[in-house]
Parts: sequence; structure tokens; C-alpha cells
Amino acid sequence: MPAISRRAQSLGTENAFVVLAEVNALARQGKDIVSFCIGQPDFPAPENVQEAAIRAIRGGKHGYTPSAGIDELRTAAAKYLSGMRGGLPIRAEDVVVGAGAKPFIAYAILSTTDYGAGDEVIYPNPGFPIYESQIVANGAKPVPIHLHEARDFAFDPMELERLVTSKTRLLILNTPHNPTGGMLSKKDLEAIAAVLRKHPNVWIYADEIYSRLCYAGEFFSIAQLPELYERTIISDGASKTWAMTGWRIGFTSNPVLAPHFTRWITNTESCASQISQWAVVEAINGPQDAAAMMRASFLERRDLIVGLLNKVPGVACRNPGGAFYAWPNVTEACNRIGVADSEEFRQRLLHEAGVAVLADIHFGSRVPGEGQHVRFSYAASKPAIEQGVTRMAEFIRKNTRKAA
Repeated sequence: MPAISRRAQSLGTENAFVVLAEVNALARQGKDIVSFCIGQPDFPAPENVQEAAIRAIRGGKHGYTPSAGIDELRTAAAKYLSGMRGGLPIRAEDVVVGAGAKPFIAYAILSTTDYGAGDEVIYPNPGFPIYESQIVANGAKPVPIHLHEARDFAFDPMELERLVTSKTRLLILNTPHNPTGGMLSKKDLEAIAAVLRKHPNVWIYADEIYSRLCYAGEFFSIAQLPELYERTIISDGASKTWAMTGWRIGFTSNPVLAPHFTRWITNTESCASQISQWAVVEAINGPQDAAAMMRASFLERRDLIVGLLNKVPGVACRNPGGAFYAWPNVTEACNRIGVADSEEFRQRLLHEAGVAVLADIHFGSRVPGEGQHVRFSYAASKPAIEQGVTRMAEFIRKNTRKAA
């Protein structure tokens, strides 16, 4: 057989989809599973958005678009991104539309590092697994910066100062954060900015896909701070705000890199779906009632799940500041039932209690001294949250007695 490239062999994955496939297989066998593993709103896209897509289909909007996206969406996204970020001078020509926000992770790494040159990318750990996967696949060196529970899952800016070297080319920031739900406050970002001003050759990838799902204060972007706008790649999209994950529309802004991102799209996906692009024009420009309703529902669910988790034996959960993820510490629970780590805990919880979560190792290496964690996506109904956490508590109580 012909050889498979080292790049392909080293490419990582997103374990939420791996576990989801496992959950679906168990469900096909008739198992009753309460799933918290996928980060996807459980609402339909707003009706006005659906109608806009139907109009686009019936209006013959079926063909290719410019690789950077239709002018109407670039203009709408520029106004939207600017309005969400204190009036930054974002122009339509600075915005590039892609098939979701995820491809821009790769495009940013490809545009700021050279393969095999020893260029370094600093990224949050735990973090969205595609960060590390794409850094490695594109021939750069991954440099994790650890998030700490005592800091509500922010990192220490002094640690960033230690990690930045002459080889650092890109810093990835994600706020609100997947998987912890943590947020970088304006004070955190100001401290990070102070470090970055000493290193003018470092780009910033600001993954702000959860920008409309903030509960601990107003959203603030590092791009709003002095001297950092032109160095910051602002990444946002339609998936989380308007429940449009499968419509695959993301948009990214940077006044310098926009033409390079456009060429990457020409070389890969050609363009995003024209139908979806017209739907997102309506999502941005139309009524925001549905988006506000979803945010309010996620906030209620956050309060519910955190309150319930903190009553479970051996579990302690911080109050996440945004997104729709809870990141409870299950170190004591693991000890109580005699499992080695969070991954064994996850597997037993799934197969014995019918509750699907993700383990911390699905989001990078465990942070030294931080214990064991699992991720719940609370983009699930209140009855599902109540049932799932109840099953988890019963599972721990039952197996604590066995262990004793």
C-alpha cells in the first residue's frame, strides 16, 4: 500500500463527535442515553432566518459566490462585529465569510506560521481540540498555556510572559471559552495586552464565537485595546448565536489578512453556501428576539445545572461566565468510586448510568495540580438536565457503597 503522510497521521479530531457517534450507537441498541456531549443549541434557527433561506432558494441563489462572501453579508457582518466591539473600524473588505468559523483556525495558522520553521503557537489548555490539531498538522509547534480553576479558568498573564519567545507567531484566545465556560475579563485582557505590546511580531486569533452568550458582564474583545486591532484576527459566526450550526457560516475580520484568508478559501472550499449566506444576512439584520430568548434560556439552564452539580457527592462546579458549558471538578467523585481518572469516570457514567459527557483529556493534557474534570453542554432541556444530573448522583452514591 502507498504510505500515508505524517501530517494525516498526526491530525487530531474533535472528540465531541466521536462520543456522539458512540452515544448514537448505544441509542440504536435501545439504550436510554441523556447526552450532554455536543456543543449545539437545541433550538431551531429563527423562523425569519428559515424564510430568508427559502426565498434564496426560490430566487435562484444557487451558484458560487465570491470566495470572500456576498457583499451583503460582508457589509452586515462588518457592522455587526464593529457594534459588538465598541465601534472598531471594521470595513466590509476586512471581513471574509467561510463555511463555519472553524476553517479560519487553520487559515490563521497557515497565514502566520511556516511549516517546519519552528514557529510557535500559544493556545489555551484545556481548549477547543482543533487548535492543537491544526497547529501540529500545519507544521508549527504547539505551546499550551494552562487555564486555572482558581482564576475561573483564565490563565496567568505572567505565564504568557514566560511562554512568548522569538519563535512565537500566534496567540489563540477564546472567550467565552469552550470547554470551561470561562471568560476573560477586561482586566485579564488588559494584562494580556501589556505582555503582547512587548512582542509586536505576535498575531492574535480571537475566537469569539460565543460573544453573544455572556452572562458575567458585557462582552469585550482584546481587539478594542490600544495597538492591538490590526494584529487581531476576530472570529465569530452564526452557529451559536442563531442556532445555525449546520448552516456553516462563520465570518472573520482582519484588515491585513483578509485577502490571504480569501485565497485560502478559493483554494479549499471555493465559497460558503450562497443560500446560507443570505439566511445569515437576515439573522444579523433582522429581529433579535429569538437570539435573546435563547440566551435567556441558556442562562436559566446554567443556573440550574450548576446548582444541581454542586449537590452531587464529590463534585464541585464553578459558575461559568458564558457559552453553554459547565466544567465540574470530579476529582473527589473519581476517588469515591475508585476510578483512575475522568476518562474512566466518563465511560462508566455512559455505560452504567446512561449519561454522556466529555472528559478533560478530550480538550488537551490535564493541567498539573488541577484534578479531574468533565464537560457538560447544557444546550439541553431542563428535564434532560435534571434527569442526567440525578442519574450521575445516583451512579456515584451506588458505586461509593460498592467501593466502601
